[in-house]
Amino acid sequence: MIVVDRVSKRFGSLTALDDVSLSIPSGTTHVLLGSSAAGKSTLVRVILGLVAVDTGTVTIDGARITPATRRSLIGRVGYVVQEGGLFPHLTAGDNVRLPAEAAGWATERLEARVRELATLVGFDETVLRRYPAELSGGQRQRVGLMRALALDPPVLMLDEPLGALDPIVRSELQTELRRIFATLGKTVVLVTHDVREAVLLGSTISLLRHGRVVQQGTFADLAQRPAEPFVTEFLSAQAPPPELKAAL
Repeated sequence: MIVVDRVSKRFGSLTALDDVSLSIPSGTTHVLLGSSAAGKSTLVRVILGLVAVDTGTVTIDGARITPATRRSLIGRVGYVVQEGGLFPHLTAGDNVRLPAEAAGWATERLEARVRELATLVGFDETVLRRYPAELSGGQRQRVGLMRALALDPPVLMLDEPLGALDPIVRSELQTELRRIFATLGKTVVLVTHDVREAVLLGSTISLLRHGRVVQQGTFADLAQRPAEPFVTEFLSAQAPPPELKAAL
């Protein structure tokens, strides 16, 4: 269980988070949805203990998370960023191995885990021998996911993981992530500005604006019972135009 309780954060004159409260039950997928500068990524960094809050608290399974205590998250939380954040001088396989090597895993256990994760994302050994520059954007993102899952953490956090991909690859990976999340049954927090992504992946959605949670609930809650006009405005902005609907 992740609990964000009345968290606020300012950077100079900018209010990044304004009295944000969330509860994310274990085993669920929670989407942080909103435009750029809504506070989504700041909230993720606060949950990870990368950014200190001005007020409020964050706990994961009852343990308070701050920059001073964030080392306690090692092995408990996997983190995926855009493009995977891979080390360019290491092969895909070596990037995946890094967390387990740092944790001192025996070679046999480590290699078995790499094979298990490769099967999960549909890779073969030839892909793992390539360097990041030799991989497509979708492949790099899968490697980043594998690395985040290497230690089998109960919590997985993804910050705009598909934002840099073209629409076709993005659609394919959205479907794949949905399958993977269902297979693993982990607690997932995913940041996106894409409504389709939120609908496909999120059991609960929190729509943020200017550092504030405007509304939280299922997509049906947001679409059918908007808390304020901005909710409808945001969802409608990504709806296909009538001309496209008529052509399909």
